[in-house]
Amino acid sequence: MLVLFETSVGYAIFKVLNEKKLQEIDSLWKEFETPEKANKIVKLKHFEKFQDTAEALAAFTALMEGKINKQLKKVLKKIVKEAHEPLAVADAKLGGVIKEKLNLSCIHSPVVNELMRGIRSQMDGLIPGVESREMTAMCLGLAHRWLSNLRSLLDDLDKELNNYIMRCREWYGWHFPELGKIISDNLTYCKCLQKVGDRKNYASATLSEFLPEEVEAEVKAAAEISMGTEVSEEDICNILHLCTQVIEISEYRTQLYEYLQNRMMAIAPNVTVMVGELVGARLIAHAGSLLNLAKHAASTVQILGAEKALFRALKSRRDTPKYGLIYHASLVGQTSPKNKGKISRMLAAKTVLAIRYDAFGEDSSSAMGVENRAKLEARLRTLEDRGIRKISGTGKALAKAEKYEHKSEVKTYDPSGDSTLPTYSKKRKIEEVDTEGETTEKKAKKAKIKIKAEEVEEEEEEEEKVVIVEEETSVKKKKKKDKKKHIKEEPLSEEEPCTSTALPSPEKKKKKKKKKDNLD
Repeated sequence: MLVLFETSVGYAIFKVLNEKKLQEIDSLWKEFETPEKANKIVKLKHFEKFQDTAEALAAFTALMEGKINKQLKKVLKKIVKEAHEPLAVADAKLGGVIKEKLNLSCIHSPVVNELMRGIRSQMDGLIPGVESREMTAMCLGLAHRWLSNLRSLLDDLDKELNNYIMRCREWYGWHFPELGKIISDNLTYCKCLQKVGDRKNYASATLSEFLPEEVEAEVKAAAEISMGTEVSEEDICNILHLCTQVIEISEYRTQLYEYLQNRMMAIAPNVTVMVGELVGARLIAHAGSLLNLAKHAASTVQILGAEKALFRALKSRRDTPKYGLIYHASLVGQTSPKNKGKISRMLAAKTVLAIRYDAFGEDSSSAMGVENRAKLEARLRTLEDRGIRKISGTGKALAKAEKYEHKSEVKTYDPSGDSTLPTYSKKRKIEEVDTEGETTEKKAKKAKIKIKAEEVEEEEEEEEKVVIVEEETSVKKKKKKDKKKHIKEEPLSEEEPCTSTALPSPEKKKKKKKKKDNLD
């Protein structure tokens, strides 16, 4: 009989030397206590080694899905068909596929499982040429497939714990409702309830190992004046049994979480430092493997887990989501809402570098992840403080913030719009002003000319009077003419009587006549 044994390094086919000892299942483990005893039971016939981690991952994925890899198919055709012996396999589903496609008889039984367990315990001695260091490295490279199961199990435990605790609080709340308001921690609540039971026992119980002194005194005071109903001992026993279940599941959950932390630090230390254990495990499980996740771009990692929202936004032509599973990272959670998009984008970019370093790098240290996380935290502080420090380029210069000044014109109220009078154009107003000025000037000139004419006439009348007085002996015709002139010029003389008594000379008379003619 031949045995198909899968390892992280390659496929191994063993030949069973003594089949009679396989019948003793209970004592079969004794035959594999030492490598010498194990070599007497089985012997390595063929070993097909994987070339790299990618080929090992493809083979492992095919085995998990119950399929036959091309490499395995070649080995089975070459070795098993020629031997014409039945083949022992660890997975019944894989045995059915091999029997269907290659027409080989496969065996799967409890004896085969014990045989596989014995071979695994002495694998280093049974498979020569394979170093334990190489085996460990390949195991760590394939361990990310188990992370999805760990993450799913943790989620299921959280759901069950929430349901159990809710039922426990609701059930015991009928008896002691004040305890739920005083103790908010679920595990402490269940531990106190498990130790005390009935609320009558709180007065004599000591809860200092679970609660501080102030809270303990408050619980005891509330137990004395509680408004809860009385319950039977059978109800208390069932509630206490439920509390023990909650405590056990919580302890198992913490143990499983520590195991997940150790696994993540061994498989992807830089990713663990960047986004945490749970988020890193979710990203790896969502992508299928660490290698598949390393092939994604930073923009894909940023929205990984929000595919429905993305396609809904593209279909309805709305804004696409800014984050997916990476939203639960601590760096994104501690930022303000307006900066979550920026931080998630930068965190996705640095996380992709960490994923590729963990998937393809030979170094298993987390120095790169610590350095990138420090940079992101510094950037987060500048964003939260509204700083303007440059992080691109040299990063030494500081941008100068210009003082804000309101440069828009100040508009005032125009009262001209309230007037109901007709408005005229500026040209018309200017013309009116010019015409008014010209008319005033003309009127002033005319008034001056009239005043000068009156003065000249008065002077002439005075001269005529003097002439009349001197020439009394003149001709009568001249007297008549003088009398007519005197009658005509009387109204002017009555308005402004003459004040001058001096006689003007004939030269002055001539000059005055010339001026009068010029004015006319």
